[in-house]
Amino acid sequence: MAVSCQSLPEVRRSIIGQTLIFASLTLLLSWSCPALGKKKLYIGALFPMSGGWPGGQACLPSAQMALDLVNKRTDILPEYELELIHYDSMCDPGEATKLLYDLLYTEPIKMVLMPGCSSVSTLVAEAARMWNLIVLSYGSSSPALSNRQRFPTFFRTHPSATLHNPTRVQLFQKWKWTKIATIQQTTEVFTSVSDRPLLKNMFCSFLNCFMDSDSLNRQDARIIVGLFYETEARKVFCEVYKEKLYGKKYVWFLIGWYADNWFKIKDPSINCTVEQMTEAVEGHVTTEIVMLNPETVRGASNLTSQEFLNQLMSKLGGKNPEETGGFQEAPLAYDAVWALALALNKTVGPLKAKGRRLEDFNYNNRDITAEIYRALNTSSFEGVSGHVVFDAQGSRMAWTLIEQLQGGSYKKIGYFDSTKGNLSWYGNDKWIGPGPPADQTVVIEVFRFLSQKLFVSVSVFAGLGILLGIVCLTFNIYNSNVRYIQNSQPYLNNMTAVGCMMALAAVFPLGLDGHHVHRKQFPVVCQFRLWLLGLGFSLAYGSMFTKIWWVHTVFTKKDDKKEKRKHLEPWKLYATVGVLLVIDVLSLMIWQIVDPLHITVEKFVREAPKGDLDVLIQPLLEHCSSDKMNTWLGVVYGYKGLLLLLGIFLAYETKSISTEKINDHRAVGMAIYNVSVLCMITAPVTMILSSQQDASFAFASLAIVFSVYITLVVLFVPKVEYVSCWYSMRRLITRGEWQSDTQETMKTQGSSTNNNDEEKSRQLERENKELQKIIQEVQVLFLYVLLRSYRSHSPSWKCRFGELASWKCRSEGSLAGIVVRRARWLEMSFGELASW
Repeated sequence: MAVSCQSLPEVRRSIIGQTLIFASLTLLLSWSCPALGKKKLYIGALFPMSGGWPGGQACLPSAQMALDLVNKRTDILPEYELELIHYDSMCDPGEATKLLYDLLYTEPIKMVLMPGCSSVSTLVAEAARMWNLIVLSYGSSSPALSNRQRFPTFFRTHPSATLHNPTRVQLFQKWKWTKIATIQQTTEVFTSVSDRPLLKNMFCSFLNCFMDSDSLNRQDARIIVGLFYETEARKVFCEVYKEKLYGKKYVWFLIGWYADNWFKIKDPSINCTVEQMTEAVEGHVTTEIVMLNPETVRGASNLTSQEFLNQLMSKLGGKNPEETGGFQEAPLAYDAVWALALALNKTVGPLKAKGRRLEDFNYNNRDITAEIYRALNTSSFEGVSGHVVFDAQGSRMAWTLIEQLQGGSYKKIGYFDSTKGNLSWYGNDKWIGPGPPADQTVVIEVFRFLSQKLFVSVSVFAGLGILLGIVCLTFNIYNSNVRYIQNSQPYLNNMTAVGCMMALAAVFPLGLDGHHVHRKQFPVVCQFRLWLLGLGFSLAYGSMFTKIWWVHTVFTKKDDKKEKRKHLEPWKLYATVGVLLVIDVLSLMIWQIVDPLHITVEKFVREAPKGDLDVLIQPLLEHCSSDKMNTWLGVVYGYKGLLLLLGIFLAYETKSISTEKINDHRAVGMAIYNVSVLCMITAPVTMILSSQQDASFAFASLAIVFSVYITLVVLFVPKVEYVSCWYSMRRLITRGEWQSDTQETMKTQGSSTNNNDEEKSRQLERENKELQKIIQEVQVLFLYVLLRSYRSHSPSWKCRFGELASWKCRSEGSLAGIVVRRARWLEMSFGELASW
């Protein structure tokens, strides 16, 4: 409380009175007029001078250096003086609890608390909100302290251990790694680090065990982040050496706070030599928070980082920095005091506007705490440790040093500024192999394509088969007026030829794959396969099935009904084929509308090529498929299979039947046997061999080619032989008649020739007779062939040669009539013909 000092009234001039008054005034001024100097603001601090981390040995002198400079400055808190009240926490939460009680319940009031270790900071920061105290730590890195709900007033100039993650992510992206494995020690500081995601779409495998080489090998881990203390690191890399998890294929990331020679320190808990450890750790990368500004800049304290180090070394009295606890963290403690001083200086104006002052702070005043919190949260200045700024969780955003162990010593290879997201790269990284290794075994996807030699060979056979089908179709159409062709139902045979050509045309899309067409056009190829095979089967097999079905229907009825049904109506045959064709068209349309075909890719077991152990080949095979492929195939195969079985049954039942209306039904039966057997074998075998593109194509395409060739040959070759023979004999017969007319003419003119010409006439006559004899022999041979053919097509024929002239024999077929007419023209008796 301020006391106004006024001049004293005149007193008695006695010596005793003057002495009493002077003493009283002196006591009053010393107690009630502190405004004559700076007001003190007190900071409570816990510096671990001993214990697990004796960071206070260097951090306390550093903080006192900052306080001295701040108190000397006239532009920072000119009306106040900061004073540090500190204790030794020994980095022990139990001891820190006792000291925190002393700080809080012992005068004077402390405005801010400054703990050091993460474990002590956790205790202090969690309790501080009960007293509305700001906590500013200089040596805590635990990621758990970034929880704002649990520690609402906590700040720290020591970056969180999670700051390593953005740096690692930058390196992962630089070296194009996406698959990362992490081995961590099960303590809060490390588990909190690994719980935070490293990178979106990055695969991370966290092995919460000490060292699991089997898991690393099983997951093909190449890029491994190790989160453990130095003593555990030696145990890990001893196992790494034994399991050969190092070398050109592996990269290890470690924390950079280890001693530079940590892997050379003798440790009785491991049984690896220094040479083995040096070999195992070669090439690993470390990330370390930059605690000393690498640039020569003057910040808020007007000191460069090197000037700060010189003053600190002078204050330590020449102690060895490596033996002084907290020497690396000393710049953080120095900047923590400056951050606090600047924040308090920033709150003077706003508090004055509200009629408040810093010295009015008490443990129940939330307004002053809120102003200090706001000022710290917006801090931004250059310190000896770098640029000081806090994130939303109160953690320091700082630079990260990246080093790599090269030849047994650490080399700086870059820096990462997390505040700006900039990566400063020196480009002096070295690798055991030709460059940064892959994050996993390189898998090369290779599509399996059909053998081009096989495809071309089968395509040639298919093309020749299509030409054969065209020849057969042309022959059948051109000779449709021949009675023998007419009796074989040429329109059905034409359908068979067209169906065979469509089936052969399906061989070409059946052999097309990604080697010939683009992936987008492949579904169209799949449609062509399905439609050509389906319609080709319906036309070719359906027309043959219709013939055999009609023969069976007519000749297996009772005799009274058989005579009525022997009259064949062709439109019924065509209608039957049309029904089979419509069923196929409808089923295919429904299939393609409801569940269209698309590309599916089958993956096979990865293969390791010879000579390269870091590459695997992933064979792939494209298939035409749909979501319910098995269901549709079951329906189609079931329907077609029933037709095939029924066709075999009908062909067997009609094998001994002979009819003039369909004179080639036996050949049709043979073709049905052929098609049925091949189809029933091919369908299941191709499903089994679907993963072997060459075998599957060869089996399916050759089955199509063979069945078509056999069908065309069986149906059309006998017709070609018959018609060619018929045309040949017709020409011979025509030539013989012309020669007979010529002979008669020569006889008439012979009497009018002179004697000289008579000799020539006789010579010509002899030659004519010889020619007639030759012609007669040929015609007899023709008649004999006709009779043999007639008997082979009519096993039930019982007429003898002498009975051919009778009406009964001639009515059984036109062939008998032909034989009779030719025999009369030759003036041969049937007996002579029979004896010949």
